[in-house]
Amino acid sequence: MKRIVAAVAAAGLAAGLMAAAPAASADPGAQFSPAPIAWGPCASASLKANGAECGFLEVPMDYAKPGGAKVSVAVSRIKHKTAQSQGIMLVNPGGPGGSGLGLSVLGKYVPNHAGDNYDWIGFDPRGVGSSKPAISCDGNYFSYNRPAYVPTTVQLEKTWLARSKGYADACRKNGAILDHLKTTDVAQDMDSLRKALGEKQINYYGFSYGTYLGQVYSTLYPKNVRRMVLDGNVDPRKVWYEANLDQDVAFDKNIKIYFAWLAKYDDVYHLGKTGDAVEKLWYDTQRKLAKDPAGGVIGGDEWTDIFLQAGYYVFGWVDMAKAFDGYVHKGDWQTLKDLYDASNPPGNDNGFAVYLGVQCTDVQWPTSWNKWRVDNWLTYFKAPFETWGNAWFNAPCVYWPAKAGKPVDIDGRKVAGALLISEELDAATPYAGSLEVRKRFPNSSLISAPGGTTHAGSLSGVSCVDDKIADYLATGALPKRQPGNHSDVQCSPVPPPVPDGAAAQKSDNSAKAAQEKQSTLAQLLHF
Repeated sequence: MKRIVAAVAAAGLAAGLMAAAPAASADPGAQFSPAPIAWGPCASASLKANGAECGFLEVPMDYAKPGGAKVSVAVSRIKHKTAQSQGIMLVNPGGPGGSGLGLSVLGKYVPNHAGDNYDWIGFDPRGVGSSKPAISCDGNYFSYNRPAYVPTTVQLEKTWLARSKGYADACRKNGAILDHLKTTDVAQDMDSLRKALGEKQINYYGFSYGTYLGQVYSTLYPKNVRRMVLDGNVDPRKVWYEANLDQDVAFDKNIKIYFAWLAKYDDVYHLGKTGDAVEKLWYDTQRKLAKDPAGGVIGGDEWTDIFLQAGYYVFGWVDMAKAFDGYVHKGDWQTLKDLYDASNPPGNDNGFAVYLGVQCTDVQWPTSWNKWRVDNWLTYFKAPFETWGNAWFNAPCVYWPAKAGKPVDIDGRKVAGALLISEELDAATPYAGSLEVRKRFPNSSLISAPGGTTHAGSLSGVSCVDDKIADYLATGALPKRQPGNHSDVQCSPVPPPVPDGAAAQKSDNSAKAAQEKQSTLAQLLHF
């Protein structure tokens, strides 16, 4: 998934090209007994303010060699606030490569205090953030004014292939851990965390790629799963190459929805009275920036990356609109740079390095660049917005310096239950993936939001969704499963914002409160 932090996509799927491996019959980590976590104060001010404690879980780098090299997984915990605990709740924000250490605070966002009965466990997966070692390859890879994404010349294509190979080569310095970043490795770490905390089962809340991690964990350890919420479901049939092509088509549809929203508020932003007019201005501006980068830093690629977030979430729509308006009408490029830097922190490629470390080794990507070339040009002709940006984001997988495995054959038939959530126009994890996961987990129920474009946006103030999450966490009761290949219950999506000063603006305090909550959660999840 294209971005890991708002990005961060996470986006971010080629199993259709190769046979999936069966679920492991024997867990190589079964004989490993982790030491208890030595809890202490957290470095994060937010975690401290919420009463969290932090520590490290030491696990084998290679579970087949439990006595060999170790890695340290950073963990945080906020204990239950009631007399009776419902156990531990592990949380993953997605990516892969997203930091989850701060997500132990997620429990307070569950309505009706239903989160108070759990010990909420945040963690940085191996290689990520505060875990040790944290991998990095080239912190300046996303520096400004990069070569144009769309390879309209042979030289541009060669330049991007050289950049992709150069990044993959730079990753070699991380050493042996590159062979042990697969989703199955992280799933084994989760089970070690369960053991270290003295629990027979885990509860789990996964967003985006975190849904795939939950699928893998529950396939490998079905009896160890008590309750599971999966929001924004990865299609297990398409890990990972094919899913990126699916994303490209979906993002193109969503950016047009955003352009139509901008046109609706032309009285505020003056970017065009129709979606087509806004779209034309957006692409005209992209071409202008490709030739003459704003402030010498924001070129056509950076412009695309900034607005990609509008295809992921309604969170941030106003900020992007102000930046678009500010640049076109006032030449304000600094706001554009600030938005770009927020998703691509200068000098920090940890999230991207782990993203590739997982995706490039979960499954073998096509090694023939000609296949990539054909597939991406065919996709580009119908979906130009993000196709080549996404292709180059993943292209280091062609040269990745670690051996790829085969994905787990996801099988949820032995899982006691799961609550699945998806907005039906989610571009990062298209809705078909949630329907497929529903098929494979016969004891699950799916909540969908027709017409919604937000990716993994639960606990954002939509009571129809959030109250059902609370009910499930409190009692284990799922919405009644309906016959057929569709969702079991439908809710309204996360609502688009209404900008200040809009003629259509309503003085609806509840809507304002919902938007503020969306903003808070978006920051928490790095969206």
